[in-house]
Amino acid sequence: MTDPAAIAKALIQHKGAVRSRELVDAGVARVQLSRLVAAGELIRLARGVYTAPGVVLPGSEEGVLVVAERIPEARLCLLTALRLHGLTTQAPFEVWIAIGNKDRLPRLDWPPLRVLRFSGEALTAGLETRTMGSKQVRVTNVAKTVADCFKFRNLVGLDVAIEALRDALRARATSVDELWKYAQICRVTTVMRPYLEALA
Repeated sequence: MTDPAAIAKALIQHKGAVRSRELVDAGVARVQLSRLVAAGELIRLARGVYTAPGVVLPGSEEGVLVVAERIPEARLCLLTALRLHGLTTQAPFEVWIAIGNKDRLPRLDWPPLRVLRFSGEALTAGLETRTMGSKQVRVTNVAKTVADCFKFRNLVGLDVAIEALRDALRARATSVDELWKYAQICRVTTVMRPYLEALA
């Protein structure tokens, strides 16, 4: 197979999105990448990350896949995690990620990031791994995501936090015990208690 477009599409079909170095390793010259983009054969998601027109990127949005490719240590949280868990109708234009208090701030030209700093157990607890394309990404589980929404209610809105709690319980995506555990870790038991008692 010597056609660069065919090589790129075969690789993208398998992975969803690919880095430029993967395309080069497969036999597509770097100079051909910009030509394929100009011809509409490839879509440049971000610097060094490509997909093809019509490819349905797994897990939901293109931006999340770019973050998975470019920031493998990212922890997806809050509105992005809600979206991945199917607990919100909102489609955030930013990808929400959590990093440690002393971690270097990641920078991407696209997608826009909303970076929140966590420390200790609030950073490490409640993470699960899911596969997006060929990548493994870490995302906060349902109960931790709901607790985080209450913790950052000034950012996401209390109505979003309450809706997430209601939907998570209605869908049986988590339990009251799990929610209470992460409410304690996030130090939002006082805020969450009345809503948990009303909805449980």
